[in-house]
Amino acid sequence: MTLTVREMKDSEIDVVIDYFVRSTPEHLEILGVDPTRLPAPESWRERFRREHGQPIKQRAWLVVIWLQDEQPVGFSSCDKIVYGEQANMHLHVIDPERRNRGYGVECVRHSADIYFEQLKLKRLFCEPNAFNVAPNRALQKAGFKYLKTHMTVPGPLNFHQAVTRWVLER
Repeated sequence: MTLTVREMKDSEIDVVIDYFVRSTPEHLEILGVDPTRLPAPESWRERFRREHGQPIKQRAWLVVIWLQDEQPVGFSSCDKIVYGEQANMHLHVIDPERRNRGYGVECVRHSADIYFEQLKLKRLFCEPNAFNVAPNRALQKAGFKYLKTHMTVPGPLNFHQAVTRWVLER
């Protein structure tokens, strides 16, 4: 089996949209996502096209896709980008059958490499829901360092929740 992690193409954004739209309410809750905050699909597509068309130094959002044997198995997005300094990473395994099976660790490592290289980062943060064991375990195995657990609203799709803050520095 061949694992590929690369920047997502315009034609692949529906992988992200479908993941959120088709997720069960229970899965969204584990993610800390408020379903009422999900944008309309066309709004999401337009934002992706707009961001993807920007020079890398001006992007507010960067998305990579995880492919196994050329089939999408997950994705990562990066936001709160301060080019040359830091950004925040998000990670998602899209196929429920592949969750909690170790795919995330390798994908997180490759995604981090892309973010550090393209965005010239010094620090990469990730703040998964503190009660979502799989991403917290994957981040630790991928070399991220635990900073703290705290209450926050980590992003525009999220509700107020406990998150675990991780960092990878280079």
